[in-house]
Amino acid sequence: MTAPDATSALVPGPWQHRDISANGVRLHAAEAGEGPLVLLVHGYPQFWWAWRHQLVALAEAGYRAVAVDLRGYGGSDKPPRGYDLPTLSADVAAVVRALGEPDAVVVGHDWGGLVGWTMAALHPRTVRGLVVLSSAHPRELRSGMADAAQRRASRYALRYQLPRLPERRLTRADDDPVAELLRRWAGPGWVHTADFADAVARYRDAARIPQAAYGAMEFHRWAFRSQLRPDGLRYARRMAAPVTAPTLQLHGALDPCVLPRTAEGSGRYVAGAYEWRELAGIGHFPHEETPDLVSEAIATWAR
Repeated sequence: MTAPDATSALVPGPWQHRDISANGVRLHAAEAGEGPLVLLVHGYPQFWWAWRHQLVALAEAGYRAVAVDLRGYGGSDKPPRGYDLPTLSADVAAVVRALGEPDAVVVGHDWGGLVGWTMAALHPRTVRGLVVLSSAHPRELRSGMADAAQRRASRYALRYQLPRLPERRLTRADDDPVAELLRRWAGPGWVHTADFADAVARYRDAARIPQAAYGAMEFHRWAFRSQLRPDGLRYARRMAAPVTAPTLQLHGALDPCVLPRTAEGSGRYVAGAYEWRELAGIGHFPHEETPDLVSEAIATWAR
């Protein structure tokens, strides 16, 4: 089987594709609409296309919606290093400036949520507002590992610490680990839909783009291995800085990856306006499981 190349991430639709030079790398993004900037940052194992519903809805609501591929993913560069949260947040902060805007409402899911939290603490001038989906504040996630249930929920990341083997498993043609992961993490209302089947196919292809699986694993390796290293401890100290941007946190009540009780205490790190919303019947992918609700929540919060 021939592996997809990075052009497979350029899914056509009511948006324009563009490359952005930011923080020394080239990042791919899809853009729709005009108005105040809303920057959409995906998680694992996805790419910019995870925000397909929000790109259209936010453009119709009068916003300039831009969904970016993080380094290592989709159509973006896949360098050998730079998969730590300080670097990733600097990448996305540089995207805001490269788009000619002083700031943006940053919307992040999963790893993108961790990037959003980090931007709001380390690059506060670039974050006009913050919307976080399925992601605890990094310090809350760190302390949440004292909970046995959250440790079990995060156990999948232990397998990613091995060299090369996780990449081979994620991209093997005789298995479907991407579909297995999505089914395990999604809420029951989405998994039996045509949209879910389409998402599985898209994310499976994106994972098989050369070097994309390596980048995805390096995110998890840094997060795990840095816990007791000087760089990880320094990052944790810096993340004690209060978030001053108005922050909305959306979390699926059935999320089996980041448990709601782990994420719910994140508001203690927000000094600005803050709202927590737990979404009944929803798993780890609210923006895809209930796209209209999430799109409206983002548009309302951005106003």
